[in-house]
Amino acid sequence: MNKKRYFLEAPEVKDYLVKGERFTKWSEDSTKTVPVTMKMDPKGFYVYWINQSKETTFLDVATIRDTRTGKYAKLPKHPKVRNVFNLDFPDSNHLAKTLTIVSGPDTVNLTYHNFFASKEKVTQLCIYTCAAFNRRYVRLSLQTNKDGKIPVKHIYKMFPADKKRVESALASAHLPKGKVRNSTCCLLEINSIISFYSYCSNKPTMTKENFTKFLNEKQRDSRLNEELFPRLRQDQIKALIDKYEPCSSNSNRGLISPEGLWFFLMGPETTVVMQDRLAKCQDMTQPVPHYLIKSSHNTYLTAGQFSGVSSPEMYRQCLLSGCRCLELDCWKGKPPDEEPIITHGFTMTTEILFKDVIEAIAESAFKTSQYPVILSFENHVDSVKQQEKMANYCKTIFGDALLTEPLEKYPLKPGQQIPSPSELLGKILIKNKKGSHGKPAPAKKTTTATTDQPAATAAPTQDPNTPSPDGTSPAPATQENQGGTAGQEVTAYEAMSSIVNYIQPNKFISFDNARKKNKSYVISSFVETKGEAMIAKTAVEFVEYNKRQMSRIYPKGTRMDSSNYNPQPFWNVGCQMVALNYQTMDFPMQLNMALFEFNGRTGYLLKHDVMRRGDKKFDPFCDRIDTVVASTLTIKIYSGQFLSEKSVKTGVEVEVIGLPGDPKKKYRTKWSTTPNAINPVWNEEPFVFEKILLPEMASLRLVVHEENGKFLGHRIIPVDAIQSGFHHICLRSESNMPLTLPALFVYIEVKDYIPAAFAGTYLLKLLSLFLLKMWHQRHLKPFLKPRFHLRRPQLRQTKPRSQKQLQKPKKNQAETLMQTLSLLQTIRRPQKLLKSLLLLLKRLLLLKRL
Repeated sequence: MNKKRYFLEAPEVKDYLVKGERFTKWSEDSTKTVPVTMKMDPKGFYVYWINQSKETTFLDVATIRDTRTGKYAKLPKHPKVRNVFNLDFPDSNHLAKTLTIVSGPDTVNLTYHNFFASKEKVTQLCIYTCAAFNRRYVRLSLQTNKDGKIPVKHIYKMFPADKKRVESALASAHLPKGKVRNSTCCLLEINSIISFYSYCSNKPTMTKENFTKFLNEKQRDSRLNEELFPRLRQDQIKALIDKYEPCSSNSNRGLISPEGLWFFLMGPETTVVMQDRLAKCQDMTQPVPHYLIKSSHNTYLTAGQFSGVSSPEMYRQCLLSGCRCLELDCWKGKPPDEEPIITHGFTMTTEILFKDVIEAIAESAFKTSQYPVILSFENHVDSVKQQEKMANYCKTIFGDALLTEPLEKYPLKPGQQIPSPSELLGKILIKNKKGSHGKPAPAKKTTTATTDQPAATAAPTQDPNTPSPDGTSPAPATQENQGGTAGQEVTAYEAMSSIVNYIQPNKFISFDNARKKNKSYVISSFVETKGEAMIAKTAVEFVEYNKRQMSRIYPKGTRMDSSNYNPQPFWNVGCQMVALNYQTMDFPMQLNMALFEFNGRTGYLLKHDVMRRGDKKFDPFCDRIDTVVASTLTIKIYSGQFLSEKSVKTGVEVEVIGLPGDPKKKYRTKWSTTPNAINPVWNEEPFVFEKILLPEMASLRLVVHEENGKFLGHRIIPVDAIQSGFHHICLRSESNMPLTLPALFVYIEVKDYIPAAFAGTYLLKLLSLFLLKMWHQRHLKPFLKPRFHLRRPQLRQTKPRSQKQLQKPKKNQAETLMQTLSLLQTIRRPQKLLKSLLLLLKRLLLLKRL
C-alpha cells in the first residue's frame, strides 16, 4: 500500500482576471476618480491595476487580508464622488458593482483599495501564496516596455543593496548593464541573474545514480515506513530531472546541474514543511475540549489597554486570521438611544456599538474557517431592556448560525460530553453567565483607574455549582478578569440566558470540585499569573481538568501596553482558549500564529493523545512519556539570501520551544565575517537538540538579526511538521507575513532519539533484534521502568531446527523500530542489560558455529 503525499496545488486564475476588467478607483480622502484596468498575473502572485497614463500599481496577494463586495464594501461619502457613481439614485443598483480590497502587514495597519466595476457582477478575488523568488520574477515580467523587454532600472530597484553586484551579474549573463535607463534585457535571462545570487556554485553535474543516492540519504525522513512511503522509482527520478534541469542535453543524459539542483531545492517537493499538515488533516469529530482553540483577548482594541482605539474591524481581522474565540466587553449604553456598547471599562479607550460588532462578526465569521465561533461575553449591562437588545441582535443578525438550543444527542447534564467541531459546523456559540432570570447584581469596580463612572455595589457571592430553584445555574459574583481593569460582571436576564448553552462560565473552586460536578459545558477563566501558579503546583490535575472541560487564560491587568504572555506552558497542560492581544505582534503572538497555520487554518488543533485519554495521566514536567518516542533535531545553517537591503553583518538564533524537559539551549551563529546581507555564509557546526520529549508540542524557531540587534526575519515551524533535508526556509515578518526574498539555506534532520550508550548504527540493529526477542521471551521485564506498557509484538513463527535455536523476528515488522526505541528510552539498568545482550550475542555466535 502506497500512501500518497499531499502537495499544495498551483492557484487557478480565471481568464477574465488575466485579461483584465475595467474599474473606477476612488479614495476616501480625495474627490478624484481614476479609470483603471485591474488584472492578475497568470500565476496568481499579484493583483495590479493600470491607469490611463500606463502607470502600474502592484498589490502582493500575500498582503491581501480580505475582499469585500456588496453592502460590505466601502461607499464614498463625498457628494461629488457619489454623483459620479449615481449612488443617490434609487435604481442605480450600485451595490452590485462595489469592491474593496483590504491589505496590510498586520491586523491594525490596514489599507483600503476601493473600486467600482463597469459591470454589475464582481467576482471576489482569491488569495494565494507563492514561492518568494518566483513572485519577484513575475513582478519583473509584468514591468515590460512596448518591445516586451525589462528595463534595467527595475532590476536595480529590486536589488538596491549592492548595485555593483547587480552590474556584475548582468555582465556574467552577457546582458546590458550600467545606469542607462533605456538598457533592456530579455525575460528569458532573468533566471541567470537570480542563479548568480543562489547558494549553488559551479560544480560538476550529478548523475541520476548520485541524485538518487542524494534523495534517499539526505532528502528522505529516515523514520518513514518504506511500505507506506516507498523510495522513489527510477522513472520518478528521471521525471524530477526533466522538470528542474534547465539544460536539455543534461536531462537527456540523466544529469542534473547545480542550477537544476537549486531549482529542485526550491520546488514543492522539498519544502521544509510537510504540506500534508497545512491541509485539514486532523480528526474533527472529538469533543470540543479535546482541541486547542485560537483565541483573542479584548478583541476590539487596536492599541493599548488604557487609551487605545476600539474598532469593529478588529473582529473581522481576527476572524480572517482563523481566530475562533473572540471577546466582547459589553457595557450599558447612554440615553436617549440606550444602545449597548463595547469598550474597556474604567479606562479611556473609545466606545463602539455592540450592534456594529455583531454585524462585523456575521460578515467574516466563516470566511476562513467553517468551524464554530465562540463569543466570550464579559457582560456589564445591568439593564433588562439593553440585554434584550443584545440577545435580539444576536438572533436576528446571526440567524440560523446562532446555536440557541443544545443538540438532541448532547443534553446539558453531568457526565455528558459536548459536541465536536464538525457537529457544530457553521455555528456561533455564546459564552455568557447564565442567571436565575431575576434582576442581575450590579458590577463592582476593582480597578484603581480614574473614571467618572460611579462604583457599583458588589453582588453577594454564591456557590456557582449550586442550582437555583428553577434549575438554572446562577453566575458567581466574582468577575473572571481577576487582576484586570474591567470590574465584576453581572448575571444574565432571561433573554441572554436563553442563548447560552455549551459554554457556561463559572468560578473555579477546585479540581476536586470540578471532577465531582463533571460538567463538560462549564468553563473557567484564569488570569495568566493564576494559571502559572496552578501549573507549577498541580500540573497533572490541570491536564485532567482540561480533558473533561474547557479553560480560558487571559493576560494580567498590568499589561497596559497590550503585550502578551508565553502561551506554550498553557498549551502544555491542554488549556483550550489561550487568549492573546492580537494587536501586538510580539513573540507569543508569532508562536500562536505559526502554530495555527496548520490543519487548514481551521482555528482548531487536536491535542495529543496523552492529553485526551482518560486512562493515561500526563505530567508536562516529566523526563519521558510512555509510548511516545522522543526526537532529536539537528540543523546546520549554511547561508542566507537577501536578508537586508543594507550592507550589515547578520547572525541566526535557533531554539526549540516545547515542554519544560525539552532542550533549553539557545544556539547562535557567529556574525557573518563581512558586512554582506545579500548572501552571507556561516557554514558552522550543526546545532543539535537532543531528546525532544513530545515533538507534536514542540516548535523550531529561527530568528535573523543584524549585528546591532535589529530584527530581520523569523520562522517558527512545529517539529513534527518538519521535513528532513536541504531546504530554503523563507522567512516571515514580525507579523508573520511571508517576506518576498529573505531566506536561509539549511540542512535539517529529525530522527528518533537514541540514548548515547546506544547511538551506534550497528549496535542499534543488534538491539532491535535482541530486545524484541527478549521481550518475546519475557526476559526484559526486570530491566524496564515501572508504568511502562507495550503491546507484545507479533513475531513470525518458524519451526526451529534445534531446541536451542532462537526464533528470528519478521524483518519487515512495521512496528519494530517504534517498539525498540520505546524500549531503549525506558531502560532502568542499561549496563546490566548490555551485559545480558553480550551474553546473548555469544550464544548466537555459538549456535551459528554449530
